[in-house]
Amino acid sequence: MSDTGTAAPRPGRRRGAARELLLAAAARRFYADGVASTGIDTITAEAGVAKMSLYNNFASKADLVRAYLDARHEEWLGLYRRRLAETGDARGGVLAVFDAYADHAAFAYEHGFRGCGLLNAAAELPAGDEGRAVVRRHKEEVESLLAGHLADLLPGRPEQARTAAEHLSFLLEGAMARAGLEGAGIRLEHARAMAADFLDRL
Repeated sequence: MSDTGTAAPRPGRRRGAARELLLAAAARRFYADGVASTGIDTITAEAGVAKMSLYNNFASKADLVRAYLDARHEEWLGLYRRRLAETGDARGGVLAVFDAYADHAAFAYEHGFRGCGLLNAAAELPAGDEGRAVVRRHKEEVESLLAGHLADLLPGRPEQARTAAEHLSFLLEGAMARAGLEGAGIRLEHARAMAADFLDRL
């Protein structure tokens, strides 16, 4: 330790900074190139950190993948919460879910929009992989958010609210898949319009 007593905290700060750099690099490379085809060397080179920094922050590449998926989930929740703050009713809450997906599609991706990063990653992971469970929980939470707003919209009709949430979840995921294939968010705009019409007819 130095005379100033500042030597000990510095490595922790460097590790924290390295972790963020690695997660940001992994997010770019995993989304653009895929999980399986992106190696550790590629991530560390893009992050500008030593290879050992990765293993100081993550137990393995699989651990990094799970952290990436958790970060994507939190990123989406942030988009949703910002949209939700702009509305004041249950109908708007449902549409905030659709808007958050559209916001996600509007990001400036290196090779363009390729669909849901979580589902893209899950498609590459083997059955039983914990990363797939992370993605499943994300999708379940999205449907649960829809169900909560619909329960407020349909008081005393919980079964109808759950069925409507599943219906809208399928609409959203289908639109996201098509939008990813087409590289544009227009399908998500159409899905939002369909959802709004659906809500008006409940």
